[in-house]
Order: sequence, then C-alpha cells, then structure tokens
Amino acid sequence: MSKPDKSEGNPPEQGVSRRDFLKKGALAVASLTAAGYILKQDFIKKVFLESPNDSIFTSKTQITLGKWSRKALYHTSRGGLVECSLCPNECRLDVGGRGICRSRVNVNGVLYTLSYGNPCSVNIDPIEKKPLYHFLPETKAFSIATGGCNLRCKFCQNWEIAQTNPEDLKTYEMPPEKLVENVLTAKSRDSLVKSIAYTYSEPTAFYDYMLDSSKLAKSKGIRNTVITAGYINEEPLKELCSHVHAIKVDLKGFNERFYRDVCGAELSEVLKAIKTIHGEKGVWLEIVNLVVPTLNDDLGEIQSMCEWVYENVGPDVPLHFSRFHPDYKLKNLPPTPAQTLIKAREKAVEAGLHYVYVGNLATEKGGNTYCPRDGTLCVERKGYIVKNHLKDGKCPTCGTKISGIWI
Repeated sequence: MSKPDKSEGNPPEQGVSRRDFLKKGALAVASLTAAGYILKQDFIKKVFLESPNDSIFTSKTQITLGKWSRKALYHTSRGGLVECSLCPNECRLDVGGRGICRSRVNVNGVLYTLSYGNPCSVNIDPIEKKPLYHFLPETKAFSIATGGCNLRCKFCQNWEIAQTNPEDLKTYEMPPEKLVENVLTAKSRDSLVKSIAYTYSEPTAFYDYMLDSSKLAKSKGIRNTVITAGYINEEPLKELCSHVHAIKVDLKGFNERFYRDVCGAELSEVLKAIKTIHGEKGVWLEIVNLVVPTLNDDLGEIQSMCEWVYENVGPDVPLHFSRFHPDYKLKNLPPTPAQTLIKAREKAVEAGLHYVYVGNLATEKGGNTYCPRDGTLCVERKGYIVKNHLKDGKCPTCGTKISGIWI
C-alpha cells in the first residue's frame, strides 16, 4: 500500500483552500469515466459499453466457459439477447456479451456465470475483520471470493480481484460440496470456525455460487455471512436472505453524485437493499461507511446518513466508520484524519444510534460495545483481540439485552 505524500507541494491558487483544491482534484480523477452523466443508462453506456451509441453489451473476445460454469439465475432471454435482472445495472447482453460484474456472460443466447466453484481467494479470518461486531464474536469465518464486481469504486481496496475477469485469476477448484467439506474439516481442527464469509470482492458477482453454497452449508449447521455493497435487486436479495445469517452492507456515502461518479452505482438502490435486509427475519445486519477525505466526509451529510439509519432500520443496527487508505485510482488522497472519524462517531451517537464503531484506526471508544442504558463496557476490542463481558447476550450490570447474535 502506497504511503501518502506528506509534502504540501505547490500551493493552490489564491482564494481556494487546500481542502477545496484536493476535492476538485479528486473529483476530476474519480469522474473521468462518468463525465457527462445525466441518466442511469447514459452513465452505463459511457462507462461500460464499447460504443456510446449502443445499449447492449457486446464483446469482441472469445468467452470460454469454465469447468463449473452454469446457467445463471435471474434473467430473461429474447432471441439471442439476454437481460440480466440480478442487480440494478440490469445489463442487456448480446451473444458474446459480458455484464458489468465481469462474471455473467451470454453464450449462444443463454446467460452463464463464470464465477462458480472457482474462488480466487480462500482464508480463515476473525469475524471482526469483516467487520461484524455483533455476530458470533471471537469466532472465525472461512472466507472466499471470486473475481468480479458490479460496481467500479475508485477507492477499491481489493481491486486486483474485484476489477478482474474471473477466468484471468489463479483459482481453487471448490464447488459448493467441496467448499462445505473444507469448512467442516477446518472446523474439526479449530472449533472457532463457525461460518462462511462471502467477501473480499463482491458476492453479488458470484451470486449463484454463494446461494448454492449457503443452502448446503446451512443444512450442515454452518452459518453464512455476506460482505457486500448491497447493489442487488429485491427478489434475489430476499431469496439469499432466506439462507444466510448475517449481512454487512457497505454504505459508501450519502450522496447520489458520489455514488454515481466514484462508485458507478445508485445510492437509492443500496438504501432499498438495506431496508429489505432489515425486514427479513433471522438476518443480522451491520453497516459500514468508508470515510473518504473531500469526497464523502462532510459532517452534515454524515449526520443525514445517521438519521436515515435511525429512522429506517432503528438504533440497534451497528454502524462502522472506516478509515480510508489511498489505493487504486484515489492514491492522490490522504488517509482519513482521526478527528474526522471521531466526529462522525459523535454525530451517529447524537442521532440516537446505540452501537457506533471506528475501524482501521485505534481510538479510545471506537472499538468497544457499550450498554445503551447505563454505559457499561460490554465487549472490549483491541484489534482482533476481544473480551466479551456479556452474560447471555445482556449487559453484565443492568441486564439490558445487547442486540446481536452472540452464540
């Protein structure tokens, strides 16, 4: 990871603050491919299509199906044209076309997924790394990802896999049956392995693989967690929710222009997904906001976001503010100042949220869970070292139930 340049360089033009200068520069970089965006379809054409006058994704390269590739869910076909309905991008693919997610392709008029049984990343992580703070603390998640993503975030921390076609990566042969077998083997060696995490890139891009794996894992007593940007349509999301136990959504900002120019997505669709998840019984929800200097760090905007969370999903959904580190196409920006994250947390607490955290930065209170009634320290965290003081999921002092899935 590159380190920020600490030198001031040449001063900005007179009458423009350094912050404004940085913001203009960052927006210029982040908006290159989205210049001229007016409507969603115009945006998609300009960023993703080979011809700006086209409305259908085509490809000049030969697409070869992988060993485990299979027909994809959620699409309609008309002649040779395929219309995908998995996510709000709703790509229309001509024969040989590839969707924005890089993983769904039209082969002879049939939609296939290239991301199935072929994870490019496999690790065992602390559940707190996701981050999920109110879901099985001190346990570990068998974590997998394939290549591809249906967003184009300029600050992507895992761009090497998220912004790469699945077939161009070194992968493991691991269909759902083999994945679950590997998890059970890991669990027999380490009893702290309790779940699978579909993570790192964007699980929506490997939806079919995730869904089938979740069904099988659940039948074997393994929990399923999804680490996602939440850019998915309601019907497939609801089907997924019936087989998973926890979902962490990256709410990347609270501004439509930021979402369009910097992430290649629509804020309204993500908010809809968050409300859908919260409404599904048996699914634990947490939200993360990566605070990017000059782009989505306006405290008034952050306050509005916190108020939206309170009003739409309630005070007990954990909200994490995460520190940005320069990466991918935004290496020109500095890391998020500590004070920005601390103030963001204060805004969230003022809005009435009970569980607010600061990630990627050690702070006095930002990693801990406190009782919303009497302020007792209930779960103490220093990095991935956790001390759980809860008694049957309740405050050890006053007995107030602390929202979450603790066992």
